[in-house]
Amino acid sequence: MSKTSCLILQGKKSFSISKLDQLNRAFNKANGLEALISCNEIYLISSQIAIDTELDEISQIVKGSQNIDTFLFLIGPRSGTITPWSSKTEDIFKNVGIKQIERVERFFGFNVSSFSDQSNLDLSLLFDRMTQSVYSNYESCTDFLNTDAQRHVSHINIIDGGIESLQKANKVFGFAMSNDEIEYLYDFYSKIARNPTDAELMMFAQANSEHCRHKIFNAKWTVGGISKNNTLFDLIKETSKQSPKGIISAYKDNAAITEGTEVERLNLGADFKYNLVKDSLNSTIKVETHNHPTAISPYPGAATGSGGEIRDEGATGRGAKPKIGLVGFNVSNLRIPQLPRSWEGDERKPERIASPLNIMIEAPIGAAAFNNEFGRPSTLGYFRSFETMFNENKNAFGYHKPIMLAGGIGEIRERNNFKLQISEGYHIVVLGGPAMLIGLGGGAASSVSSGDSDEDLDFASVQRDNAEMERRCQEVINACSSQDDSFIEFIHDVGAGGLSNAIPELAGDSDLGVYIDLDKIPNSDKSMSPMEIWSNESQERYVMAIHPDNKNAFEDICKRERCVYAFVGKTTLEKSVKLFDAKTNSYPVDVPLSMLFGDLPITDMNVSNSNKKNVNEDSSSNYLFSETLKKVLQHPTVASKSFLITIGDRTVGGMVARDQFIGPYQVPVSDYSMSLRSFTSNSGEVLTVGEKPTLAINNPAASMRMAMAEALCNMSGVHINGLDEVQVSANWMAATGEEVEDLSLREGVEALSKCCVDLKVSVPVGKDSLSMRTKWDDDSVEHTVKSPLSGVITAMAPVKDVTCSVTPELHTEKDSKIIYVQLNNNKRLAGSIFSEVTQSSYIETPDVDDMNAFKEMFNSVQELVSQNKILALHDVSDGGLITTLLEMSFTKRIGLDISIDSLSEESLNADLFSEEIGLVLQVLDQDVNDVIAQFTSNNLVVNEIGCPSSSKELTISNSENLLYKESVIKLERSWREVSHAIQAIRDNKSIADSELNLLLDEEHKGLYAKDAFDEKILSTFEIKKTKPKVAVLREQGVNGQMEMAAAFTLAGFEAIDVHMQDLLDNKVNLKDFNGLAACGGFSYGDVLGAGGGWSKTILHNNLVKDQFENFFSNESTFSLGVCNGCQMVSKLKDIIPGADYWPSFEKNLSDQFEARLAQVKVKKSDSVLLSDMEGWSMPIASAHGEGHVKFINNDLDNLMNSDQIALNFVNSNGSSTETYPLNPNGSVNGITGITAANGRVTIMMPHPERVFRKLQMSWKPDHWKEFSPWMQIFINAKKFTD
Repeated sequence: MSKTSCLILQGKKSFSISKLDQLNRAFNKANGLEALISCNEIYLISSQIAIDTELDEISQIVKGSQNIDTFLFLIGPRSGTITPWSSKTEDIFKNVGIKQIERVERFFGFNVSSFSDQSNLDLSLLFDRMTQSVYSNYESCTDFLNTDAQRHVSHINIIDGGIESLQKANKVFGFAMSNDEIEYLYDFYSKIARNPTDAELMMFAQANSEHCRHKIFNAKWTVGGISKNNTLFDLIKETSKQSPKGIISAYKDNAAITEGTEVERLNLGADFKYNLVKDSLNSTIKVETHNHPTAISPYPGAATGSGGEIRDEGATGRGAKPKIGLVGFNVSNLRIPQLPRSWEGDERKPERIASPLNIMIEAPIGAAAFNNEFGRPSTLGYFRSFETMFNENKNAFGYHKPIMLAGGIGEIRERNNFKLQISEGYHIVVLGGPAMLIGLGGGAASSVSSGDSDEDLDFASVQRDNAEMERRCQEVINACSSQDDSFIEFIHDVGAGGLSNAIPELAGDSDLGVYIDLDKIPNSDKSMSPMEIWSNESQERYVMAIHPDNKNAFEDICKRERCVYAFVGKTTLEKSVKLFDAKTNSYPVDVPLSMLFGDLPITDMNVSNSNKKNVNEDSSSNYLFSETLKKVLQHPTVASKSFLITIGDRTVGGMVARDQFIGPYQVPVSDYSMSLRSFTSNSGEVLTVGEKPTLAINNPAASMRMAMAEALCNMSGVHINGLDEVQVSANWMAATGEEVEDLSLREGVEALSKCCVDLKVSVPVGKDSLSMRTKWDDDSVEHTVKSPLSGVITAMAPVKDVTCSVTPELHTEKDSKIIYVQLNNNKRLAGSIFSEVTQSSYIETPDVDDMNAFKEMFNSVQELVSQNKILALHDVSDGGLITTLLEMSFTKRIGLDISIDSLSEESLNADLFSEEIGLVLQVLDQDVNDVIAQFTSNNLVVNEIGCPSSSKELTISNSENLLYKESVIKLERSWREVSHAIQAIRDNKSIADSELNLLLDEEHKGLYAKDAFDEKILSTFEIKKTKPKVAVLREQGVNGQMEMAAAFTLAGFEAIDVHMQDLLDNKVNLKDFNGLAACGGFSYGDVLGAGGGWSKTILHNNLVKDQFENFFSNESTFSLGVCNGCQMVSKLKDIIPGADYWPSFEKNLSDQFEARLAQVKVKKSDSVLLSDMEGWSMPIASAHGEGHVKFINNDLDNLMNSDQIALNFVNSNGSSTETYPLNPNGSVNGITGITAANGRVTIMMPHPERVFRKLQMSWKPDHWKEFSPWMQIFINAKKFTD
């Protein structure tokens, strides 16, 4: 092993006061103590040579001190791993010119009051054993930096040990191979008379896992003794055969590609200038699951779930661009400690998996954090909590193995739709992060039931995330895909099986072989064996084929983006996979592709044709409506999902036309998400989700018909060109392996196939995860929790005009009525939320009994939407009609008077809690008759059931009696309980309380607009007379440059992409620009504080520092810093004239990333960018984790007295506010924008560049036209430079 010298520095406190208080309470509860925890960050910096001369600079960069305390124990990375924090911090040192540092790593030093020995303490709450270890002292931490010798390749001795050696290896390595596969391999190696290597077997196991090969979907089926002539995959592909309209690529690539349209695309040319060009842009759609990893370690499991799906989209065709994303979760009962629920019961689960509550605290943060840092808005999702009681056989339904769904849609240029046929001699490139011993065997591990594999192997199979590295990879892909002929001729993402799966797939798809040099694969752990290097699943990697002529130019792109890359081998005519190890002059892998992707025996599925269950039916009238309604609203599946949404950036990229929040109060009840195709077009895509797994216990076919119907009902409020343009991703989760579940899967797929064919909807993409079972022993008795068949439908359709759409937001300006549309009068309750909270049983589930009737309902709504005859629309789903009505009332916090003649005390529950397919519409009084006639002419059931009320009460009556009356605010508080409770556990409890209490503030009226913006100025102002240059500045990890460039381009600027590397390489000089815009994102992943690494790259490089100082002093220039750019520029205040009193921007008081549409007011200041905007108050996109201003001494008073405060968060009265969530970061006086240099330098945390068009806002007033008033900032910039 190699030895290194090591510097140890002590850094800042690790936790905020509120977070430390949470940890203290949890730690003391687990240990039965009343102790106090303290914690500091500790930095280990290693080098082979002395670094004494750089000691002061190193200390400044990490803000560390050599005066280090003694700690009871330290927590740090597991041996053999490198954290994303480490790699990003090393990048910072390299970019400021300190190149001799080999490794920087962060540890956390803990002390526990009154304790001098940690051996008897339960520390499990303080670290993740997936990624971290406990260290007793500094010496053990420094030992962590020493590298063991490389492990050797292993040979499995089948020549002497026979097939039993393979069987043993199968168990030891966790290959999860079937007996047929073991026999296949034994036969192959016996014929060539040699022993297989562990690298070859691991490669084979991953490539042929259920995860990768989809054996059950390609299996032969016999049902009830009758052989079926179609596989499950055949049934799915039949939908595309019957309705091929719009499909460009289906089941051929990493994602499906569907037809788009010609729009103006913001293009970044080879000269790094942005310009709008006409181009044909198509859509991609992909939805994945990451269930097993999320069960084992929720945060990294969900983070890499989203990251893996993003890579699938990016690696489609010759390179695509992810645009908007979705995330979904299914877990068992939450059992929130402070919210006991009558239907949940006691928790039983194996120790090896996370609890449902922990999953829903940690996994959503993991998924959101990856999406946020990568720069993809997550604008859609769902969450279901479901679990039954154990039966006499100790079997139950539930999601102990959760569903973690990650999906999205992207854009791809028409010219990049298809990968090219490459030939011999192409370079094989690995793009992205280095190999590490993480995520080994994930494909196989996810293909078996939880409990069937070794626990240590389970943990080894979960990956770790580095979204900032994936961002850099995507920038390389974007640069290539913008070319007339992309350098990327073939691309594949690296997922399950690592390089051992991705590189052979590239070869197989190209009908070629590959020769790979093991030593050329980027590798951060020199102790790894060839098998571990070849098969580890380190994330954020792609493999590509590059023509030799393009090698140097491709390298230049990678270097500019600071993206790790390696030319690891070449394609060969010999159709084999050869992995050469120069150190041992041997081939750890040397097999023909035919062995790897050979014709293995096809799986046979033989099931009976009976799936009937005996159920004793209860009476729904036995339960008090008022109590049941409260329970239904409190059920996590129905309740507010705000805690899942505000943690995710929903505006980055500037291409979002609809997210989850609705109305001036921003209530999370949207039925759909919408994206835009360009910054100048109204065309886009609509995305929806549908799932009804609880129905599958009784009726698998109905569950799939209802899932499809729910997805389409959610889409019905957006006008599309017809159902034949709807494309669907079908994701299948089931506990296959027992006959009843195998038959459920078959019935569900058959039902979906038929209903899609009937509706002319196609399914060009999907995924299966068929090991949804958890087994464990409890008191020597085996317990099993399995999921019901869970088919999740994600539907997408092109939209010609995103403004031709309606939402659940009620309108109060004119008299209107509430219309209820149904397919029939059935009120079936099996599988409903009502049945869950009352623990009652029913035989019949809701179903779509007549697909033609459903089609007529959809088409009728579409026609009415196009005619502007629907004011508001919401579908009936979980929780039934009553939930739909209440969610609509929450959007404006107004009452509803509901009157249904057929209602009675006995029918109230069935009528209002049944989850049959239906739609609720708000219609103007003058249009009621026409709307009703539209539906009745198509033989649908339609009734006028009430009207909005100003009373803020929900009343329900029949023709004779008042049946129910309650305050809407009180009901909304019940609906928000779950979100509040999890937010209070996860974040700062005081801010969770503040948000809930805002419901009681009668002064709070929600978002509003007060402005004097006249967009005619864009046509009268001589915008094209000059084209001043603005540097759209970014650092690695910045992701907001496109929307910034678009806003400046539309205001008449020549926007130029300037990467910090351009300045460091002295290829660009700021003196050549009129303006500078520092963009938002996560520079260096914010490892040294938000914007810290970026600012240090400037301040510790004199050449670059002088450029910035001169630019800020030049009175003919302007500067804008937004979000991460704001944080960065604030740290440059010593070189900005008049910025002496500026604050720093620290962690939000909520301890959480906060994404909101927030109300701000423009204050009196000399900001040239906010000229003539004083007093304007409008909503603006706000999305950050570190926006809380921190002043020292009297700087706040001085800043106020000098009129340098430019923007404040305000309440409904226009007064500056510190109330959360109106002020999402808790800054004093609501300060969120400041200025200096006589107004030439303005920085702000919110994002005007993301909402310069009104379409980009989830709420906007009626008087705005094409642009929002925030466009005035960019117009003012142009005026200043002219």
